[in-house]
Amino acid sequence: MSATKVTSPIEENILKNLEAGERVLISGTIYTARDAAHKRMSEALEKGEDLPFDIKGQTIYYVGPTPAKPGQIIGSAGPTTSGRMDKYTPSLLDRGLKGMIGKGYRSQEVIDSMKKNKAVYFAAIGGSGALITRSIKTMEVIAYEDLGPEAIYKLTVEDFPAVVIIDSNGADWYQLGKQQFNDQHTRQ
Repeated sequence: MSATKVTSPIEENILKNLEAGERVLISGTIYTARDAAHKRMSEALEKGEDLPFDIKGQTIYYVGPTPAKPGQIIGSAGPTTSGRMDKYTPSLLDRGLKGMIGKGYRSQEVIDSMKKNKAVYFAAIGGSGALITRSIKTMEVIAYEDLGPEAIYKLTVEDFPAVVIIDSNGADWYQLGKQQFNDQHTRQ
């Protein structure tokens, strides 16, 4: 099964055609943000301040990269658990966020907000941070540098491997996979 190539920021007509379970290779610009950066962005919004980057149409990767070794752009860059960002995610989706990359389940509130805002949740494979690192071509700190690896970085990626877990219609690959497994074992 081949992977669908997508460019971030991902155009809406591409987003709406991605389906849960579909493998993708993402190229273009993505941003990193974990717990601490999400908290700061949320606080900025509560104060009526702008976010440190224009979030409309963008993709956020939930990662805290390790320091780069000499000659590298970035250290290991594996995904972190997405659910830790759930309390902040609906407000970012309402402001135009279209893609998120992480690992693990999302809350029903996030899934509902994704459907409302036509956004997609991708999973990167946990434990494959060194492999993912190869797809990262440039890295630049753009906000909250004091947070170290949890700062917001702007990444240029090429063929970043991921799987659509929740599509813009709310179909959830984790749930679909469980159902397929149960259906196969019920028939036996």
